[in-house]
Amino acid sequence: MLTRKQHELLTFIHERLEATGISPSFEEMKEALDLKSKSGIHRLITALEERGFIRRLAHRARALEVLRLPEAKVAPKKPRSNVIEPNFKRRPEALVGAVADANGVVEMPLWGKIAAGTPIEALQSHDRTVGFPAGMLSSREHYALEVAGDSMIEAGILDGDTVIIERCDSADNGTIIVALVDDQEATLKKLRRKGASIALEAANPAYETRIFGPDRVKIQGRLVGLLRRY
Repeated sequence: MLTRKQHELLTFIHERLEATGISPSFEEMKEALDLKSKSGIHRLITALEERGFIRRLAHRARALEVLRLPEAKVAPKKPRSNVIEPNFKRRPEALVGAVADANGVVEMPLWGKIAAGTPIEALQSHDRTVGFPAGMLSSREHYALEVAGDSMIEAGILDGDTVIIERCDSADNGTIIVALVDDQEATLKKLRRKGASIALEAANPAYETRIFGPDRVKIQGRLVGLLRRY
């Protein structure tokens, strides 16, 4: 089930494509949904893409394709009395996109492997899930990735670990993030901003820091937990 804003955006994109054959701009989407910033549109588009409702067409600006439309049912607006407070005493069932079981464990999608080394293609398979204590998660949406590589070993992240990622599109310097480079490659690195550039730092001296222009890197989430099997 889509949220109300996701449903509104999908409908707006579909109607614009039907009428003109051209995707609306982010500015037009922002105004249509009465949002304050384009970052909210980025999050909504990413959520719709991950749920299989739309697809971004490579090498074309503003190019979106609607793959399917949802049923009429959308999530109702939540009253303000149900706003989740950011503390560890919140109800597990209030976590976005997740429901805790009787033991307080949330099942989240395991999307595949992410490189802790040279970037590799980010897999987004929802065939598997992993469980994580609800009390250790925020009220945002989360997902899990398997780590491939050793570039983050000095941060305690080893090849084969499973990392828990909180979805976000911005982060503070020094935060370990999932970075999407050129809309094609994903990597797990420490974020450093250097002037107008973005540096992705490894936690292993054998790897060089990679520096990109701000338009080449998108933050897909930040590290909030880790699972390891011995």
